[in-house]
Amino acid sequence: MTKAIYPGSFDPVTLGHLDIIRRASNVVDHLIVGVLNNQSKRPMFTVKERVEMLKKVTEDIPNIEVLSFSGLLVDFAHQTNAQVIVRGLRAITDFEYELLMSQTNRKIAADVDTVFFTTKLDYAYLSSSTVKEVAAFGGDISQFVTPYIEQRMKEKLNR
Repeated sequence: MTKAIYPGSFDPVTLGHLDIIRRASNVVDHLIVGVLNNQSKRPMFTVKERVEMLKKVTEDIPNIEVLSFSGLLVDFAHQTNAQVIVRGLRAITDFEYELLMSQTNRKIAADVDTVFFTTKLDYAYLSSSTVKEVAAFGGDISQFVTPYIEQRMKEKLNR
């Protein structure tokens, strides 16, 4: 049984993230969406909220599990018995960073591989930061996130 982790902050989860989640869930037996609790960032949503939102928008995918984690990703992979880390690539800049991270992870944990999914062209420009910025200025984010996530963001921004 192939078990993989798709890690990220998912603050908020975008349609690009969901595209990677759906595609990865089709090639592994069990996909853990790992919500990073990064103490150095000030997210819009708490870890608990992000986990809940991801559970809601992936409830139709049977082989998905959403968990939070902190610390090293490879330690989380070992704790969950995952053999594969899934990462999405939008552009060359993503590749350079992700290649370094995958090589570092491989050096720390030789038993955990990284698999890259290139994003659909529809979402190549999309990031959670962009969604938050557009939303903060009252822009339309309906083409970036699901209606549920859009509503949650409006509630968070008191709109």
